[in-house]
Amino acid sequence: MYLDISESTPKGERFSLSHAVDPDIGLNSVKTYYLSESEYFNIEVQTARDGSKISELILLKQLDREQQAVHHLTLTAVDGGKPARSGTASVIVRVLDTNDNTPTFDKSMYNVKIMENSPIGSLVLHLNATDLDEGSNSDITYSYSLYTSEKTQETFHLNPTSGEITVRGMLNYEDFNIYDMEVIATDKGANSLSGQCTIKILVEDMNDNHPELSIKSFQSPVSEDIKLDTVIAVVSVSDKDSGENGIVDLHIPDNMPFKLRESSDNYYELVVSEALDREKVPEYDITFTVTDRGSPPLSDNETMTLELLDVNDNVPQFPKSFYTIRVMENNAPGALLESLSAFDPDLHENQYLVYVIIEKEIANTSMSMLFSINPEDGKLYALKTFDYEIEKEFLFHIEARDSGSPPLSSNVSVHIIIVDQNDNAPVIVSPWRAHGSVVEEKIPRSTDKGSLVAKVIALDTDSVHNSRITYQFLQVTDATLFSLDQYNGEIRTMRMFSYRDPRHQRLVVVAKDNGEPALSATVTIKLSTEETAVKAYSDMTEVPLEYDIFSDLNLYLVIGLGSVSFLLLITILVTIVLKCQKAKPSKAAPPSRNSVISERNSTIADSTLVSNDAYWYSLFLAETRKGKLVVRQPVPKGSRYIVSSIPRGTGLTDTSDSAASTL
Repeated sequence: MYLDISESTPKGERFSLSHAVDPDIGLNSVKTYYLSESEYFNIEVQTARDGSKISELILLKQLDREQQAVHHLTLTAVDGGKPARSGTASVIVRVLDTNDNTPTFDKSMYNVKIMENSPIGSLVLHLNATDLDEGSNSDITYSYSLYTSEKTQETFHLNPTSGEITVRGMLNYEDFNIYDMEVIATDKGANSLSGQCTIKILVEDMNDNHPELSIKSFQSPVSEDIKLDTVIAVVSVSDKDSGENGIVDLHIPDNMPFKLRESSDNYYELVVSEALDREKVPEYDITFTVTDRGSPPLSDNETMTLELLDVNDNVPQFPKSFYTIRVMENNAPGALLESLSAFDPDLHENQYLVYVIIEKEIANTSMSMLFSINPEDGKLYALKTFDYEIEKEFLFHIEARDSGSPPLSSNVSVHIIIVDQNDNAPVIVSPWRAHGSVVEEKIPRSTDKGSLVAKVIALDTDSVHNSRITYQFLQVTDATLFSLDQYNGEIRTMRMFSYRDPRHQRLVVVAKDNGEPALSATVTIKLSTEETAVKAYSDMTEVPLEYDIFSDLNLYLVIGLGSVSFLLLITILVTIVLKCQKAKPSKAAPPSRNSVISERNSTIADSTLVSNDAYWYSLFLAETRKGKLVVRQPVPKGSRYIVSSIPRGTGLTDTSDSAASTL
């Protein structure tokens, strides 16, 4: 059920509501009505002549649409049956508006400031009056009251609909600086209501003359090495205003290496305050800004561009201070190794670079014979094929020089490292044999298990990684009879010989390096077993044959050698003492790599020989067995050693092992 009630309806007013219908009769028909709780409404139940129940809605207090425009009520009808039954209906009361609210401004008094010379149409104030009513009762119009002067109405325009006050005529502080007006807001209700406010407009004086600047002289371009305090420009400033509005200040941006210096009244000089660097800032856009002290201040500006001329003040710079270049040996001549380009931030001829190799000789060989560099782009080339076994590294310098006047240069260190390739096959130095021949050895047939039969020694001149050698059998007559140590090359018996074993054994040993691909060398050893009782092979390494060691000649020889050695020791000690007493200490000579074989272990099974010493030691053993004494001596040039074979019977071979070692 919908009810429309005006908010001006007095309290106590009654409104009829639709009655409920119950098909039952008697006590089971409608008995009473209930209304949901409300502070504004209540119901009264009455009995009609036909005995039916009717309800009326009673207004308890006057309604206010501005507080609550719609009221939602629930009407419940209950019959008299047992159990009682009920039905409900919604009652929606809509409050109708009446013009009972006057328009209201935000303030009763407005103070507004406006600058003189404000353009026509400038907004001065936007009035906003509100009316809580609705419809035409809330529509507002604005107008001047009778207390507003005609000059004010001619100077300012009031929009009757929006309430905006705008400038209609020119404002001049010197003519008129205060305007008073009164504005009325009226609604459009049947009985219209109105509200009013007072407005005071203050016209403020304006700094309406801009300052002026004039650049009398300006020097551009200038050299980047210009001296400090050098005058670049002269600027004059002026302002037609008077008082604070006529006082002007001149300034430039703070982040520039220049400063302003006042030379006379309203004249300024622009001077250099910091060192200039064209490589960092090639030119400067200098903005001169002149500002007066008015409120608000007025300003003017002018921008001039200062260009800098380049000076050769930067040395060429390499990206790195040290270059390490790895070159694989056996390289092709003319191969590109690296591009060593430098950078010079200068301009024109000051940045044109020329690259050269600083001459340095290594073993009477100039670097320019080994390497070449393109003088224009700094590309480094190899002029020859390098061999790791001969040359392992080079260290030299490359210089980059610009074409300025005077020219500037810088250099960089270059370290060339020759990387090894597995290009050298192992060389078997023990047991020694002529090229392609077979080594023949004889051993007692009664040799014990684990006895040393032979030792294969191979050398590889490649780098440590590629020269790591392992040994293995390629062919063997009886695999159960001999074992080969893969690291030291020792061949030992795995068991004793039996009567079934053949008298001749053939062993083919391969020595393989660790390169990729691996290189190898082989040696063939023919072993013959004998029935004679002979000392173990390991004992023969110390004393190959029984000699009469202490013969008269050998005894005299030992005594003579001992005397000479003693005198030599005394001489060396005296020389050392005299050297130590000198004022300048002498540097110790580096140890010689090619020293005489010494301090070897007594048994070949306990020794692992490397480099050239392995060859000489195996040769010493082989020649000793043949009745000769091998002596290793240095020679001046061409070869490293002389091998002397001394036949047996000369007396020298009858000495002990220690005497032979001393000799």
